[in-house]
Amino acid sequence: MFPIRDHNPSGRVPYVTFALMAVNIVVFLSYVQLFADGRAINLFFFDWALTPARLAQGEALHTLVTSMFLHGGFMHLAGNMLFLFIFGDNLEDEMGHGGFLAFYLASGIGAALAQAFSAPLSEVPMVGASGAIAGVMGGYLLLFPKARVDVLVILVVIFKVLPVPAWLMLGVWFALQLFSGIGADAAAGGVAYWAHAGGFVAGLALALPLWLKLGGPAYWTRTHGEPPHPAATYRTRRTHIPRAGRRRMKPWINRRE
Repeated sequence: MFPIRDHNPSGRVPYVTFALMAVNIVVFLSYVQLFADGRAINLFFFDWALTPARLAQGEALHTLVTSMFLHGGFMHLAGNMLFLFIFGDNLEDEMGHGGFLAFYLASGIGAALAQAFSAPLSEVPMVGASGAIAGVMGGYLLLFPKARVDVLVILVVIFKVLPVPAWLMLGVWFALQLFSGIGADAAAGGVAYWAHAGGFVAGLALALPLWLKLGGPAYWTRTHGEPPHPAATYRTRRTHIPRAGRRRMKPWINRRE
């Protein structure tokens, strides 16, 4: 299941969301050539990625921020930027440009600390914007629980786009991170599940003052959990690609003469 868009248009240009996407892309392109040299990329990540063991000793505190602008590959970067593009603009619309930037960075730091606390002696470096973006998703869930999100569902060779409420898509995503984190060894590397779960919870907590300012439960009652403006609509068009029909074949029969 992959979210591809939401039906929640923003009322202003999300300059910070676009800037964050641009910075992540430019930073990745600045060091992507180092992946061809294992020693070089390891030294680079030692300086700029977050290593829990170093953080526990009070070292490399700057990596709480720098690590959220690094990625381990093109698909890692592309997936994170897709999620930021879908969910970031609406929070920026509600929080304002400066408020959203502070929210994003605080969520990323919270996510990094959650991962570090889960395996404080780990020497595996952590990179990725997914913790900060998980915070964006947590805030989105609090403010727009019933906003529709179009999800691409892939079942072997079947591709289907389904609109689902945000609470379902984001709730399932959070549950997957939580249960995967419980079953995984955080010190062994791989996906930083606790950064995802920690960032999501941090985003919920950081968005809580805004939600209360908007009215809290009364805001949900007033908007029915949906965005406080008309939903975006998307047209779907039939293609003119002809379908290949099935031709009935006569069965072969072995005959003995």
